[in-house]
Amino acid sequence: MSHRLLVVAVAVALLAAACGTTPSGGGGEVVGKTFHSTSVTEQGAPRALVEGTSVELRFTDDGRLLARAGCNQMQGPVSLDGGKLAVTDLSVTAMGCPRPELHAQDDWLAGLLGAGPSWRVDGTTLVVTGSGAEIVLAREVPAALEGGAWTVDTLITGDAASSVPGGVVATLVFGPDRVEVSAGCNAGTAQYRKSGQTLTFERVVLTDKACGPDEMAVEKAVTDALSGQVEYEVDGQALRLTNASGAGVGLRK
Repeated sequence: MSHRLLVVAVAVALLAAACGTTPSGGGGEVVGKTFHSTSVTEQGAPRALVEGTSVELRFTDDGRLLARAGCNQMQGPVSLDGGKLAVTDLSVTAMGCPRPELHAQDDWLAGLLGAGPSWRVDGTTLVVTGSGAEIVLAREVPAALEGGAWTVDTLITGDAASSVPGGVVATLVFGPDRVEVSAGCNAGTAQYRKSGQTLTFERVVLTDKACGPDEMAVEKAVTDALSGQVEYEVDGQALRLTNASGAGVGLRK
């Protein structure tokens, strides 16, 4: 092979490798980031969201979209090609929302995402447009692990995730080397060490009272997430703890 042909072949190989690692459709601008709505309009007029809620869109590194509108969590594989946000096989948790308007808001967002809206990024702002609506979202600043309470909102078992039963509250508050635990039923403390993306928990001590099945299910998920070496990931105001078997919890500040 001549020197010229060799250079061309190497260039083509490098280009192919680069194309294989670059998110399609400019998705690198949003992949690995979480956004929260700052304004919503529909048919050109402001759309009021349920008080205390916002639209949250999280684009994971493995090509999924996680979305919330105040109650259930939606997720599915997402393509960002050509400025279109195409979600396939959108699944929604089946948590009973405390108010019917929250269910309606979930349905509205699921319908908008399922219709293949367009998207664009302007600086740190994401704009999603479709079905006569426009959502303007700001990029979320990652929270610190330590300081402030993390509240459990998702129970994780392998590839499955479910919402915390209504009325059950479980929290973790991390200090420099100790975490205060309220597990949904019992409470206590644990020691921990941090190394890279791993937390190693030791000396987990909780009270020992019996509670109802919902509380105990949440407590089991929390204690599974505090067992030995656990992988952790902070994404915006969200924290995910999973043990070696894939069990754990998702939390929010």
